[in-house]
Amino acid sequence: MSVAAVIVAAGQARRFGGGENKVFARLAGRSVLEWSLGALGACSHITQFVLVAAQADLERARALAEEVLTPQPGREWRVCEGGVERYDSVRAGLAQVDAAAELVAIHDGARPLLTLALVERLLSAARESGAAIPALPISDTIVRAQDACVGDWVDRTSLYTVQTPQVFRREWILDAYARFDSYTGPVTDDATLVRRLGYPVRLVPGDPDNLKVTVPEDLTRASEILLRAAGEMRTGFGYDAHRFAEGRLLFLGGVPIPHPRGLVGHSDADVLLHAICDALLGAAALGDIGLHYPNTDPRYAGIASIELLRDVGGKLAQSGWGVVNVDAMLLAESPKIRPYVDSMRERITAALGIDAGRVSIKATTNEGLGFVGRGEGIAACATATVRRVRQ
Repeated sequence: MSVAAVIVAAGQARRFGGGENKVFARLAGRSVLEWSLGALGACSHITQFVLVAAQADLERARALAEEVLTPQPGREWRVCEGGVERYDSVRAGLAQVDAAAELVAIHDGARPLLTLALVERLLSAARESGAAIPALPISDTIVRAQDACVGDWVDRTSLYTVQTPQVFRREWILDAYARFDSYTGPVTDDATLVRRLGYPVRLVPGDPDNLKVTVPEDLTRASEILLRAAGEMRTGFGYDAHRFAEGRLLFLGGVPIPHPRGLVGHSDADVLLHAICDALLGAAALGDIGLHYPNTDPRYAGIASIELLRDVGGKLAQSGWGVVNVDAMLLAESPKIRPYVDSMRERITAALGIDAGRVSIKATTNEGLGFVGRGEGIAACATATVRRVRQ
C-alpha cells in the first residue's frame, strides 16, 4: 500500500518562547524538524512527504526538505502553508496528498525522536485495521481534582497517552476532516475525529522516548536520550592562533569584545571558535577547519565563525555524532574575558544544540612569554568529546 506522510510544523510554539518556531531549535547539531523528517525519510514505504509550515517559515522549510528528503525514484515532497490551529494545518496538508496514497501518516514535527521501528509497526497495523496510533499505558496514579484538592481517584487500567505519527486510510481521514465543522467537544488529535465516525483505531505500543518538544527543557531531555542510546566515544583537540592588527573588530566565542585591536584572518578570526571547530572535527575524524572552510574560498571571507561552528555541528550530526562536551582555553594578555564568558557559552551551545552545562571556557595569560606574552596576538586550544548518537 502506498503511503503519504503529512508533517505538521506550523505551530506558534507559545509555551516554548524565544520567538523562534520550536521545530527549528537545535538538537544535537540538527534542528528538531530535521530529526523528524529524517526518521520518516528512512522508511522506504513512504512515497510522498507533505511538510506543513507557517508562512514565515516556508522558505526555510523548503530548504530543509530539499536537504533531508533526498529525491529518489517514485518519491516526492511538497511544502505548503499551514493555518492558525493544528487542524487547519492538517487540512492543508491532506489537500496536498496524492489520490494514489492508500495510507496517510500524520506526524508532529516537534517529535524528533521517532524511530523507524515505530513507523513500521504503525504501518503494519494500519494495513490490517485501517487506522493505528502509538500509545503508552499510564503508570502514574491519576486523580480528579476538585477545588484544588483530590476529588476522586481514576482507574488507570484502560488509560493511555497517545503519540504521533497516527496512520489512517486516506479516505477515512479525509472523511473525518470533511465533517470537522460539525463536531462538538475537544479535538486534540486526528484519531479522535476518525473514531467519532465509528472507524476502528488500533493501539500500537508507542515509544517512551518519542517525546514532543513543548518547552526548552524538553530539548535537554531529548539530547540526553540521544546520547544515552549512543555507543563509541571519541575526544579531539584543536589549536589556533591569530595576530592582532589595527582596524579590526575583535570576536571571541562569537561575542564582540571591546578592544583597540582585532585579530587578522580570512573570516572574523574568532580564534576560540576555530579551536573548538578543529577539536570537534578531529574527534569525529572529519578533517579540520582549513579543509572545510579554506582561506582561498571567497565564500568565507569575513564570515562570522559562529556560522562555521553551526555548520560543523551539522556535519557531526550527519555523520552520526553528538557533542558530549567542549573545554576551551584562551591564551591572551588582554582582554579580560570574564564578563563575556556566559555570553560566549550561550552562543556556542545554541550553535551546537546542546545545553550550557556541556561547555567550559577559561582563559590565562602567557606570563609575558612568546608572541602571546608580547601582546602580538591570541591563541586558543580546545578539547571536545563526541559520542555516537541514535540514528
